[in-house]
Amino acid sequence: MNELINDQVGEMKKKILVAVDGSYCSLHEIHYLSKLFGEHGDISIHLITIVSGSLPPSSEWLDEEDKMNMLSSEARKKINLTKKYLREETAFFIHHGLKEDQVTSDIQLSRSGVANDLILEMQKGTYDALVIARRGLGKLQELVLGSVTTTILEKCFNVPIWIIDGEIDSRRFLVPVDGSWRTLKAVDHLGFMLANVEGAEIALFHSLSWLTPKKLLGLDQFCDIWGKQWCDEHLTGPDAIFSGPEQLLRENGFDMTKVIRIEESRGPVAALDIILELRDNQYGTIVMGRRGPDEPKGIFGGVSGQVLRTVNGVAVWLVN
Repeated sequence: MNELINDQVGEMKKKILVAVDGSYCSLHEIHYLSKLFGEHGDISIHLITIVSGSLPPSSEWLDEEDKMNMLSSEARKKINLTKKYLREETAFFIHHGLKEDQVTSDIQLSRSGVANDLILEMQKGTYDALVIARRGLGKLQELVLGSVTTTILEKCFNVPIWIIDGEIDSRRFLVPVDGSWRTLKAVDHLGFMLANVEGAEIALFHSLSWLTPKKLLGLDQFCDIWGKQWCDEHLTGPDAIFSGPEQLLRENGFDMTKVIRIEESRGPVAALDIILELRDNQYGTIVMGRRGPDEPKGIFGGVSGQVLRTVNGVAVWLVN
């Protein structure tokens, strides 16, 4: 995990890759990040726009001006407009407290499709998270992720993905916990990203829904990640579902007076409990572990997929 590597190094900034395209959805991403990390010195944000266009293979040695001349007029227009958007978005971050050296930007011509190009950038950039936007509502008033977001979720499992929907001001985080190693990894990621961030509040939520199978803690997989001594100390008590996540937050320096436990059942399945909790309280973000590519229910078959399909007006962090 990138957060564990960065924690060992100690001085490395948290790196976030933000996919933007100049749309109102991109503005929601910028607004969310500036609200959360404004005036936070331990963050590095890289804005990237993938522009449709093509160049011959021999063009890699050309300078920028010659490459621009080889593009179609439509592609050149898109690039010039994108430069304007990136300048404005960078200025927005700086206006809200980040320094110039904390925000970088890049424009790339698409080589294998926007989603695949973003995945390639993530793999070579050692980012701690990718931020993308939900597209809003479709013609039938169903939530639309968009083809780029869907493809990334189908193919990318090594970097946490943050999906932003709407203009979000709340710093309240809902974190479903069920005793699985996935939820612990989600909490670990959250604790790392919120280290030294003031004003955040976290609700650890455990569903008691009667149709959701109860998980038995098999510590072998946990020990592979956190070590046997840590697991023996924090995952063996009667309240391990909460005490393990709380310890991870504590070790990341989070203010534990801002952490609460919620345990209840309001529906037959966990996903419904989570959706109702989100609906009835002013959360800005939900942080969830999700299934890997080789697990049987598929990308939208588990609890995280059900929640992602249903909720709106919040940020959804998905962590593998």
